[in-house]
Amino acid sequence: MKKIKITEIKGVKIGHAQNIKGATGCTVILCQEGGVAGVDVRGGAPASRETELLKSENTVEKVHGIFLSGGSAYGLDAAAGIMEYLEKNKKGFKVRGEIVPIVCGSSLFDLIVGDPKCRPDKKMGYEACLNSEKEEIKEGNVGAGTGASIGKINGIENAMKGGLGIYAIQLGELKVGAVVAVNAFGDVIDIDTNEILAGLLNKEKNKLISTEEEMYSQYENLSKDTFSGNTTIGCIITNAKLTKAQMNKLASISHNAYAKAISPVQTTVDGDAIFTLTTGEVEVNLDVVGALATKVMGKAINRGILKAKSAYNLKSAEEMRKI
Repeated sequence: MKKIKITEIKGVKIGHAQNIKGATGCTVILCQEGGVAGVDVRGGAPASRETELLKSENTVEKVHGIFLSGGSAYGLDAAAGIMEYLEKNKKGFKVRGEIVPIVCGSSLFDLIVGDPKCRPDKKMGYEACLNSEKEEIKEGNVGAGTGASIGKINGIENAMKGGLGIYAIQLGELKVGAVVAVNAFGDVIDIDTNEILAGLLNKEKNKLISTEEEMYSQYENLSKDTFSGNTTIGCIITNAKLTKAQMNKLASISHNAYAKAISPVQTTVDGDAIFTLTTGEVEVNLDVVGALATKVMGKAINRGILKAKSAYNLKSAEEMRKI
């Protein structure tokens, strides 16, 4: 087994676009020839597009793009730009001589970080597609991770900077990668040491404290307003030859990484979701892919935090390590 660049998974391209001043952005994962996909949404407050068609019993077998964006439900507008890009390239589901690109995605809530009127839109979605042609690997304060934050039980004032992480590995001919925008209500845990990497800060902002323990201490007076602004959204990308039903199962298995790397996770005010996408080239056992997917997603979550830079009055894990 070896670590690889996620761009080594042929047939898939990743691009980002962002508005730094507005503190929001969009990440797009393109599979222009179409890839079998799945999804598992477990958070209680999701903002998603075209997840119904990914159900195993529904007609469409392949998608052409998956996006992760900021902007809450407003950010779903980025899909229009992705569809325009794919249509111009004549990629999509053929219906009576016409082309309909199939684009799925989810948005996270970052409106409390920057300018709430600045949101991913059609133009940003199209720009992300253009940037995917460069085949660059960017992490941290980019794309959907631009305005991401974590550890928000005591408000954004005591939260830390989240970000976008990427990680991929190869086992024989099998390749599995993950892209994730980490914007959790809870803390992010190092999957190797089980220590808190980043999350809730104390009042002095010089020490990390446990969100879980803070929840217990406030159990009688927690309000939903203190929970606002969450959701971790990601995508597993592979070349495994799997059916649509298996891809949906893979999405479910991959949520094990969220449980390992985020605490608490999948709350009623998170919209946590994982998409899966495959180019379908390598015959392999689903459980093997699931184990690898859990590994790369956990690593990607950690990298999203470790690659983030301090911004918008939010301290990064890198800055806290220097204190």
